[in-house]
Amino acid sequence: MTDTALPTSVSAALEPLAPEDYDALDLILDDLRSRSDETPQWEFCEGFLAALVCCRRSIPAADYLSVLLDLADDGEAPEPHDGGFADAAQRERFMDLWLRRWHEVATGLDADVKGLDDEAAYHPEVMDVRGAVAALPDEERAPLGQDVLPAFGQVWALGFMFAVETWPEEWVPPRDKDAAKMLDGALQAMVALTEDDTDEPTVAVFDDDSPPSVSGQRMEAFAAAIWAVYDLRELWRHLGPRVETVYAKPTPGRNEPCFCGSGKKYKKCHGA
Repeated sequence: MTDTALPTSVSAALEPLAPEDYDALDLILDDLRSRSDETPQWEFCEGFLAALVCCRRSIPAADYLSVLLDLADDGEAPEPHDGGFADAAQRERFMDLWLRRWHEVATGLDADVKGLDDEAAYHPEVMDVRGAVAALPDEERAPLGQDVLPAFGQVWALGFMFAVETWPEEWVPPRDKDAAKMLDGALQAMVALTEDDTDEPTVAVFDDDSPPSVSGQRMEAFAAAIWAVYDLRELWRHLGPRVETVYAKPTPGRNEPCFCGSGKKYKKCHGA
């Protein structure tokens, strides 16, 4: 599969997202959430987007936007309090940022990288929520109580698998045994990341001075899931889109009645 979401002339000019661009995305999602409780956080969207980039078929924007953002239609002009973008300008802004990130993800997955520490590699935009909360002063952390916080990379993986489960026909194992094994292993790695991190935290992901919030096993699982995305991208690019099986109608015997219902034998009718 190629990156059909973007024309080459457009994608070549797209710049990677900057921190202020992610802030803009969060503001748009917050506004959408004021009209629909089902609007996800950006990390979920990031996983969903990665799955679309890897999907065997290019899913139209009208289809995936309505699924991801719980829009009544493709998000053009909603009725008041009926979900959807506030106006055409907000939708255009979201799509501009979305497509720039799409191109950035696809470029990272297509790069010939030897390790995930390579600057050219795909780096999912994920949050260490547990680490951020643990670093808060006691008076700010106390109101959160015993809220269950997502594990590192968990929301990203859930977004990815949501896209897989929405279009299961695009993730059917291929006939080739090695390719099918590769697909299964990659999806299993992603499913593993949707689970909680229950091991002892030993790693502070983004700030060495913060309390440890992620286990070493979780970091390994996160890396395995990123490599799985690489495998899926390569797998579907190699195999190409699915080809529907065409079943031919059986041809009647020469002396059998013709299929057209004329009453004549096949050899005297359509078989002549």
